Amino acid sequence: MSYYVIGHIRVLDASRWADYRARVGATLSPFGGEVVMRGGVDVVLAGDWPGTDTVVLRFADAASARAWHDSPAYQALVPLREAGAEVVLVGYEGE
Repeated sequence: MSYYVIGHIRVLDASRWADYRARVGATLSPFGGEVVMRGGVDVVLAGDWPGTDTVVLRFADAASARAWHDSPAYQALVPLREAGAEVVLVGYEGE
């Protein structure tokens, strides 16, 4: 079983968001994390969705995901993330 972190994103500043995206990948590998999917919303098929982008990250387990999120390397990027977008990160166990 894998553990997924899904980011629900509303980009506010495209330049700052691009800078954050360029840097965040390097923070994942020490924790075995990988980007499964990253992209902009194409169509909302049901309901209301204020987001513009989504990212899906995969880790071996919840502990690895939390260690990544709490790591100094990732936490150093949080101010840049917050300047570029509104982001909700949600963890899920899955297959």
